[in-house]
Amino acid sequence: MPVSKKYIEEIKKQARKAINKVAPYGEDIDLTKFEKHIERGKVESLEMLPELAKEAALMAGVDVEERERSGSYVQMDHSVVYKKLSKLYEGKVELMSTSEAVETYDWLEDYFWKIVQPDTDKYTAQVALNPTHGYFIRILPGQKLEYPLQTCLMIAEGYISQNVHNLVIVEEGAELHIITGCTLSKSDAVGIHLGISEFYVKKGGKLFFTMIHNWAENFYVRPRTAVVVEEDGVYVNNYALMKPVKSIQSSPVVYLKGDRASARFNTVIYGLNDSYIDLGSKIIFEGKDTKGESLARTIADHKSVIYSRGDLIAKTQNYCMGRLDCRGIIFSKDASIYAIPQLISHGADKADLSHEASIGPISEEQVEYLMSRGMSRDEATSLITSGFLNLDIPFLPEIIDKHIKEIIQMTSKESL
Repeated sequence: MPVSKKYIEEIKKQARKAINKVAPYGEDIDLTKFEKHIERGKVESLEMLPELAKEAALMAGVDVEERERSGSYVQMDHSVVYKKLSKLYEGKVELMSTSEAVETYDWLEDYFWKIVQPDTDKYTAQVALNPTHGYFIRILPGQKLEYPLQTCLMIAEGYISQNVHNLVIVEEGAELHIITGCTLSKSDAVGIHLGISEFYVKKGGKLFFTMIHNWAENFYVRPRTAVVVEEDGVYVNNYALMKPVKSIQSSPVVYLKGDRASARFNTVIYGLNDSYIDLGSKIIFEGKDTKGESLARTIADHKSVIYSRGDLIAKTQNYCMGRLDCRGIIFSKDASIYAIPQLISHGADKADLSHEASIGPISEEQVEYLMSRGMSRDEATSLITSGFLNLDIPFLPEIIDKHIKEIIQMTSKESL
């Protein structure tokens, strides 16, 4: 049975009230500029993607050979062009477009538009009123996949708004790793990506979510993400932005509702050219003995502007522990970093919240030490920068690690 038409209409009615609602952070975008609708044909394998699309997918962490992947979902512009789940995991995990899931399960009303509200701002309203797929992933109770599922949300044409709604459900005791790449195959495209993501981690479940953003200088990005973690659940979010972007603004929120639930954010940002980047994370402690940690590493080069936000909000009368660690390095006199940590306690007299934030140059002492061990200044600077940005993400293609190192080498000469 599909989600009821009445429920869908309620969502749209709520969204219409926010169609012009400006978001509190980030540049306000005129969405009327992006009204093209582009449909694409399906491909039989990822190797059959157009060459530029294949290259873009690789740079966003997608393994086009699918050797260490449990399944793949690829969307190009407004079409699902590829979807495949390994036969080994059929009956253990579900993979389909969100549009298909809405047409299949009436119980989705308990999850769909429940923790991200359609009237949050004009961008959520746009997705609710003009949805263009997104992925639905549900792993059944107690199941664990040997390799990650991979998803890719790609844009190959200019002046479109890609309005995706992603929904992930990790059932009790299940464990799932997702690697998702958001990218352009047309590097000079002007457009916007709007991504609504609602993730649910049930009792004892674990979700490891890795996102690689591979955008370009004329592109706008506005993700809106919320996560609910139940008792003994674990959520880990890895995020990397290593390419220029016109403007991006996002601050995913995790609700630690269950006792002993935990969350961790690992964020790496490399601001290049005129990129305007406003990224953060928010962890809300509601259960007993909950733990949350947010680590951000930012480098601002050229004329980039980076806002690095982090919020820890305690709402429980029981013990909880949270830590923010935000560090930035400026590589250019014309670049800016704003580190904005925030600790909030709503009568949570047993909460243990702390933060450390710093912005500064690469340590001359560290450089001199490495030079004393036989390295050149450039080699020492490159090594320090590489360590600063390292997330140690499993299952990423070698080409991503190589790309990160190349960027570091190119910019390391300007860092001191």
